[in-house]
Amino acid sequence: MGIDGDYCSYTKAVEHLGDRWSLVILRELVMHGTTGFNALAAGLPGISRSVLAARLRKLEELGIIARERRSGAGVPGYCLTPSGLELQPIMRGLWAWSKRWVPEDPIWAERDPDVILAWLSHRVDRNAIPRGRIVVELDIEGTRAKRGWLVLEREVEPALCIEDPCLPVERYVYVEAEAAALYPIARGLRGWADAIADASVRVFGEPELVRGLPGWFRAVDPVEQSAPAARLATV
Repeated sequence: MGIDGDYCSYTKAVEHLGDRWSLVILRELVMHGTTGFNALAAGLPGISRSVLAARLRKLEELGIIARERRSGAGVPGYCLTPSGLELQPIMRGLWAWSKRWVPEDPIWAERDPDVILAWLSHRVDRNAIPRGRIVVELDIEGTRAKRGWLVLEREVEPALCIEDPCLPVERYVYVEAEAAALYPIARGLRGWADAIADASVRVFGEPELVRGLPGWFRAVDPVEQSAPAARLATV
């Protein structure tokens, strides 16, 4: 039956998946496949562990995800079931629609600076990271100040930490800035070098790591850079 003829089914779907976190959790599983609880928590800044556990339990009860014991791992991870896999084209369509039509809102990052860490983690070029583990400590200033740690390692998925991972101090790069200054970098609308040059972003640490920081993140995409302006022009 078409969407216009089955109101109840549609509202049931919204009721089950229309909260703040369920679709975001599913997005992580679509992108990364089977993922453990701690990895999901690290990849979703701003969600409490109790809320994450509740959302995962709900999605399991709905039959959208399942726990799967990964080869060589003692702790099971979460994966999409056949029902969940059928949501992939819907989620990709929602993402494409948002990219095209939803204007960027810098105020969102100021209200919830956790998202800056998540956006930055998705821009990391894992092949550009020097050998050895590196920590980027972000001190996000503003009305809702936030400190977080981005752990980088070559060819390894970046890890977001809410507590200092306590590596040797020479493996740290310290970044200080207002959320408004980090927002365009995290969204790919501006490069690190420009922000460092005008002192809107301040970077400290081992000189070699400080110099290398701009190269650890994917370059600004001209399409991404022009998209927000193009969208706003059509509104």
